[in-house]
Amino acid sequence: MYRIIPFMALIIFSAVSCTTSKSFFTESLKNNYNWSDNDLKNIQFYISNDIVLWNEIQSGQSRISNGKIKTIDGKKIEEVVIKAGTPGVFLFSPKKDNLAISFDPNDDSKYLIFGPSDKMRGRYVLLAKSWNNNLGKVTYGDQIYNTYAASAFVNLLVDINRSGRTKVVSSTPRGRKI
Repeated sequence: MYRIIPFMALIIFSAVSCTTSKSFFTESLKNNYNWSDNDLKNIQFYISNDIVLWNEIQSGQSRISNGKIKTIDGKKIEEVVIKAGTPGVFLFSPKKDNLAISFDPNDDSKYLIFGPSDKMRGRYVLLAKSWNNNLGKVTYGDQIYNTYAASAFVNLLVDINRSGRTKVVSSTPRGRKI
């Protein structure tokens, strides 16, 4: 019985140490690994929180895709919700240190721009064309959408496999005698 406990502890430790965890994608992480655009295309990105985009549909507009139509105060609103944990891929860098990330599996023109934030210790967050009155304006596809100010704090996440990062060198001295 007592021989099984250390064996089980070893199995549990091995399983936990090899799991992946989502970590913030930061400027220092990108720079430490010196990732090129080609490297970034092989990284799976995720978002930390929901991003809600919406715009008012003008009368006569009927082109709706991947969104919901709501009526608010008699206005038709198209809404796109990108849920926390949604996987995304890197498409290109519109500016140095900015990343165009697409979450839409069918349309590469639908992407959002993320960049490092000094206020968030270099974490990559959603960037907007402008932030006014608790609203941001972002381009998604060929349209301008509104988003809530809270979206400015949505972080990019990446899977980081922690196994192999820590190496333990152990020795057991026999002692010294005179």
